[in-house]
Amino acid sequence: MNDATQASAAPDLAAIKQVQQTIWASGDFAVIGVTLQIVGELLAEAIDIRAGDTVLDVAAGNGNASLAAARRFARVMSTDYVPALLEKGRQRAAAEGLPVEFRVADAEDLPFPDNDFDLALSTFGVMFAPDHPRAARELLRVVRAGGRIGLANWTPEGFVGQLFKVIGAHAPPPAGLKSPALWGTEAYLEALFGNAADIRAERRQFNFRYASPAHWLQVFREYYGPTNKAFARLDSSGQAALERDILAVLDRFNTAGPASLVVPSEYLEVVITKRRA
Repeated sequence: MNDATQASAAPDLAAIKQVQQTIWASGDFAVIGVTLQIVGELLAEAIDIRAGDTVLDVAAGNGNASLAAARRFARVMSTDYVPALLEKGRQRAAAEGLPVEFRVADAEDLPFPDNDFDLALSTFGVMFAPDHPRAARELLRVVRAGGRIGLANWTPEGFVGQLFKVIGAHAPPPAGLKSPALWGTEAYLEALFGNAADIRAERRQFNFRYASPAHWLQVFREYYGPTNKAFARLDSSGQAALERDILAVLDRFNTAGPASLVVPSEYLEVVITKRRA
């Protein structure tokens, strides 16, 4: 392959990011996001947040990890590139009387000095940045030497990873774009961070709990941006096929039987310690 062909095959990451912002602003992710709060609490414990720590939540969504850190009396900066999601987090912090600062920011271009935070967090957030190496470099850059980065990332083998595959088969992502589920593998994280950090990872399960597969599908089709937009891209027959395949994945993972829905979804809980020079 010559240089011209390689250049033409490379994805336009800036354009992809603009599309992603539109996707995550569609629906209302906060409806789903609040159900994931336990993941932020577990990550806050895994990374050992202490009172007074300066904490940056990257791609924070509606603020699960931000609130978990603030409950532990850290000084928290919550960031996302979708202002509407930050506003949801701001409302939650105000309702609980938690002192969290909010700022619109791109995970690939964080507006903070080098070594500015003790800790950085991201729960199912930074893994969706289109330029993986750049996002990893930014996380390392803003955390001080000896500081830590805590991540929760869906694995490829788990329910959400399999859901990504189904959606991608019906509404393919841009050519050349790497799967966000790669962040849920230890080997990939070693490639992204290993030269500058020590990595500890543990596989955990989050349980999606809904009334039925149809209920889950209704909620995610209406409120979860990637699913919402995937259905919008398809005609009626394509929508029916996508619905059928999503319901099949739900049935495969459902442990609650026909009367309800409990779907364990594997994720990788990661603590990355930035090496001292």
